[in-house]
Amino acid sequence: MFTKILIANRGEIACRVIKTARKMGIQTVAVYSEADRDALHVSMADEAVLIGPPPSAESYLVIEKLVQACRDTGAQAVHPGYGFVSENAAFAEQLAEAGIAFIGPNVHAIKNMGDKITSKKLAQEAGVNTVPGHADIIESPDVAVTIAQEIGYPVMIKASAGGGGKGMRIARDDDECRDGFQRASGEAKTSFGDDRVFIEKFIEQPRHIEIQVIADKHGNVIHLGERECSLQRRHQKVIEEAPSPFLDAQTRSAMGDQAVALARAVQYESAGTVEFIVDNDRNFYFLEMNTRLQVEHPVTEYVTGLDLVELMIRSAAGEVLPLSQSDVQLNGSAIESRVYAEDPLRGFLPSIGRLVRYCPPPENEVVRVDTGVYEGAEISMHYDPMIAKLITYGATRDAAIGHMREALNEFYIRGVSHNISFLAALIEHPRFRSGNISTNLIAEEYPDGFHPSDLVHENPALLIVVAAAIHRRYMDRAAGISGQLPGYERNIDDHWVIMLDGQQSPVAMRPLPGGHEITYGTDTYRVTSDWQFGQPLFRGTVNGETICIQVERRNMHYSLFHWGSQIDIMVLTPRAADLLACMPIKEPPDTSRFLLSPMPGLLTQLRVEEGTEVHAGQDLAVIEAMKMENVLRAEREGRVSKITANIGETLAVDQPILEFEPLAD
Repeated sequence: MFTKILIANRGEIACRVIKTARKMGIQTVAVYSEADRDALHVSMADEAVLIGPPPSAESYLVIEKLVQACRDTGAQAVHPGYGFVSENAAFAEQLAEAGIAFIGPNVHAIKNMGDKITSKKLAQEAGVNTVPGHADIIESPDVAVTIAQEIGYPVMIKASAGGGGKGMRIARDDDECRDGFQRASGEAKTSFGDDRVFIEKFIEQPRHIEIQVIADKHGNVIHLGERECSLQRRHQKVIEEAPSPFLDAQTRSAMGDQAVALARAVQYESAGTVEFIVDNDRNFYFLEMNTRLQVEHPVTEYVTGLDLVELMIRSAAGEVLPLSQSDVQLNGSAIESRVYAEDPLRGFLPSIGRLVRYCPPPENEVVRVDTGVYEGAEISMHYDPMIAKLITYGATRDAAIGHMREALNEFYIRGVSHNISFLAALIEHPRFRSGNISTNLIAEEYPDGFHPSDLVHENPALLIVVAAAIHRRYMDRAAGISGQLPGYERNIDDHWVIMLDGQQSPVAMRPLPGGHEITYGTDTYRVTSDWQFGQPLFRGTVNGETICIQVERRNMHYSLFHWGSQIDIMVLTPRAADLLACMPIKEPPDTSRFLLSPMPGLLTQLRVEEGTEVHAGQDLAVIEAMKMENVLRAEREGRVSKITANIGETLAVDQPILEFEPLAD
């Protein structure tokens, strides 16, 4: 067994590998860029090596620096995690030349499974079901149309070297096929330096279900069941689970057998994932093989009781798999939600900045948090915006969903925008609860994006009475101030007014042992809690039901977050409420004359200059954030009167970039 391994990655996956290595008594070496100098994985590892500037192309992707770090520290093996160089055959080759073990598959498997055209041919030869299509290189749009007509519309045009949704287009007729071919090949050339594309039948209402395989260097290969990964947004997974609520035992066994057959065909070693598309009749077709650990591997670990990272390390060290296929048992259900630094209410734009507060839910036998951050850490524009993976387990799927719902309530993040409200909405969506999901669910249910109207709380009275109880405690404390003149002590009235969405509602409350009794509307609520002043989470009961609500207070204003919803209310005395009704309403400033940065990021291009006349839809600027380029376009006609930001400048949210003036009549 190795005594020291290097983790060629960052963030939560680097921390995840370090935990298993520590459990196995193996020392670890972290690598980091200048942007990650204070990152969690750096402090967790036994040693750390600086490998370059913040851009990944100058640090985490530079093979020579990674190999040299191994030499300098005496690391005998490298775990690549996922992303970066995890599926880079050249990296595995250079490690082998240096006498360093790669904790992953052999170069032959990486190369053959990394090319979608080659992998599909190998899958066919191994007897694996493949989507009907044309796996050879397509030379022109006209050839693409001919092939699509033979297969039958709709078809999917896909980049051979693609991934992450890039270089993919759906075509439903000849015109869309010609346009899709040009766009897919152009995007593939830009993203991967390889413009080859192929065409296959597009499966309507598909499910994305993958099989986890694990193999050793002695020819032993088994599968560990499936993961349902159909809940996706723009081809990026959002929520995954194991097992799939859709598969039956017969289909699971058949998919597992084919995944193992493919792994054997390429002499696979280590952990890998064979991805399938599954239609409504449980027909399944090979999609691709990922020759690495998957982001969503924890759900498989929960239902099998196995540590996949440990199995990978033992396989790389030459050990025989410690179990056979008959030993694999799937117990219970597990769900993973990906918590990202992004704003669902602003088109899922990435968010960067400091985690002013970071309080994940407590981990236990049914809740797990895989993260690479801590309170005070920075979410950088240079890397993936993942904050954490939240995983919950239950004896049944409903139990796992219930634990996820409560854990999302308890996940407290401030300082950056995040997608917890979106995750909470998905977990509660009737189609998800029933298991009636597909890769199209989010696009179908949120065709115009995610909006505040999607976050309406099913029982706002629950939040109102908690806010009232908290306010009463603050007022009772204020009334106990020392030094009051005898006979003029401050008295707290039992009658208050709730201001919500411009409407006033009376509440009455009186103290009870351990809490308060609150009358709101025609109902009475008993609120009890041992909550302490300043705590961001209110844990207690309302009419005997346990509840956890996130609370922020600013004088008389309270913001409460629960089940993904937020309400903002004020608790006032009746007199203060009357006076507030007389106050003028301040109108928001007019920002239509400005082009504002919709996200924090790097201004890389300005496509206009002062004096340029622009029309609606014209490209104005490009902002780079989280490894993505975002083009900003004009919403109306006008003339650029002033440029207020410079190329190369790091912009804040809503920072002005350009100022316009109307065109003369």
